[in-house]
Amino acid sequence: MTASWTAYQRARRRSRQAWAVLLVLATGLVAAVIWFFTAGQFAVAEPSISGPSEAPVLAPGWMKPVAAVHPVPPGPASTVLESLPVKGRASSDNYDRTAFGQAWSDVDHNGCDTRNDILRRDLAGVVFTEGSRCKVASGELREPYTGVVVNFRRGAESSKTVQIDHVVALGDAWQKGAQQLSRQQRESLANNPLNLVAADGPANQEKSASDAASWLPKNKTLRCHYVARQISVKAAYGLWVTQAEKDAMKRVLDSCPQQRTIVPGYSGQ
Repeated sequence: MTASWTAYQRARRRSRQAWAVLLVLATGLVAAVIWFFTAGQFAVAEPSISGPSEAPVLAPGWMKPVAAVHPVPPGPASTVLESLPVKGRASSDNYDRTAFGQAWSDVDHNGCDTRNDILRRDLAGVVFTEGSRCKVASGELREPYTGVVVNFRRGAESSKTVQIDHVVALGDAWQKGAQQLSRQQRESLANNPLNLVAADGPANQEKSASDAASWLPKNKTLRCHYVARQISVKAAYGLWVTQAEKDAMKRVLDSCPQQRTIVPGYSGQ
């Protein structure tokens, strides 16, 4: 009887140990599943992208403001957004880039074309081509839309690595009020540094003529500035937004209620 009882106790002890081991394994498995679905999986699927949180408009000393149709209203970007008209898109069938004048005109009359002005403003370590004080030959861009560093070298193919993006795309502007602007006003819109950012070529191609409802920078730290800049440009040129676009802008600005509009003289400092 005593031997049987001792064997019984040993069996119960082994059973409890086995259940304890199973409980530890189960707890570990649950923790691993939680990590996978809250951190591990999405850390691989959507890496954290961090880059500049803002971008300059003018470089003091050699860039000049470009006159818009209206002054950019100072104050919270969300307040100015509420002042923009909400309408549907106009037809784009008659859109032509030439309606915005010759590409990269020297509208601020500082002696350099707009593309080289923006490259000089946004790139670090700028080197000019021999004998020129305008034509940028090379430099390094801490790209605002993706957060990556891009090396620019002037050349038939290499120049495409850095493109000049219209923050409010000209195709978008054409469908939201620019058709009512004069040719001179459209040329101002296309060359105003407020509406221009040096960007990664593929990112610029991906954006194309999208508005905030269908494209935002992968660099989330820039989104508040980016949306505020679009609002500032649209206010300055009397352009409207669609309801979907306005809703997308509001969602971004909800995370940064203190974000203000971007005035033309903003230097990013």
